[in-house]
Amino acid sequence: MSSTAVTRSPSGMATRPPRVREQARDAMAVMVFSAATSAGLTVALFVLTHVGQ
Repeated sequence: MSSTAVTRSPSGMATRPPRVREQARDAMAVMVFSAATSAGLTVALFVLTHVGQ
């Protein structure tokens, strides 16, 4: 009896579940995107508040 999980893709082909390193890479990409977006919005708000003075 195998303990390997097998999922089916929409095309019906069996695929393997994502590996931990792939999930970690995806999580890191989300964190980098979130940090960059936050930094960009912070800079934009800073510029907008100081341009009006």
